[in-house]
Amino acid sequence: MRIVSGGVTDVGRVRSNNEDCFRIVEPLSLYVLSDGMGGEAHGEVASAMAVDTIVNYCSNPIRDPNDTAVIASQTGWSDKTRLLTKSVHRANKSIYEAAEANAEQHGMGATVTAAWIDGSKLSVAHVGDSRAYLLRAGSLQQLTSDHSLVAEQVRRGILTPAEAEQSEMQSVLLRALGAVPEIEVDTEEYVIFARDILMLCCDGLTRMVTEPEIAGTLQAETDPTRAAEKLIALANERGGVDNITVIVARIGAESRGWFSWLWGGGRKKAAGNGTSGGR
Repeated sequence: MRIVSGGVTDVGRVRSNNEDCFRIVEPLSLYVLSDGMGGEAHGEVASAMAVDTIVNYCSNPIRDPNDTAVIASQTGWSDKTRLLTKSVHRANKSIYEAAEANAEQHGMGATVTAAWIDGSKLSVAHVGDSRAYLLRAGSLQQLTSDHSLVAEQVRRGILTPAEAEQSEMQSVLLRALGAVPEIEVDTEEYVIFARDILMLCCDGLTRMVTEPEIAGTLQAETDPTRAAEKLIALANERGGVDNITVIVARIGAESRGWFSWLWGGGRKKAAGNGTSGGR
């Protein structure tokens, strides 16, 4: 599989600081996105720590006999899926210990959604309400489940999806990096095909832009970075009430195919993280 990817982050129209952070590691086909929370407690520190820890660990895995991170045993999981899961556990531990050691960082935390492509296999590890989507043949599938209060209420039938979209409790998370010493990480493996499109995003996008609009933009714009920019622009047009970050990766066959012309073009890779504000 050959992949063209791009990512963009934006502070939005309301926040004074961007607490989001993301990284694209093209040689590894690794994509990591984190949404920091904590405001004055340095949410931007938490998101950067999450991204750095995951990227560094996946790039240079450390075998630590004292590592107590619990990874659910799943028959058939690949080594990279296990490694990705373990890296998220490490990120949680790093953020938690930093917050405990520094009074000014007490209360900081972060979401994380990380995706790792290895041939036709996609590994996704996730904590919080940042999301991963897969667009295939015009159909958009949400790969992650939000760890939020309103999402849980929808799953239990307490709220309808429409009611959840209007709830003032949307920002209340049930699970986030840094909140507790050990965290449960949702991890899944998927088979991907040529012409699939992977998208990672924070809730600053999904609160402002509908899934049909996301699917339409990803189909209409073949350049991943421009697709991310257009989605962010749309979220800002709707008010941009939060930081907005989008990563897009388009999957193609190894041989010359339907978007081989893109290889000659520039690929914009951006990584960023800001400095104050809140979720």
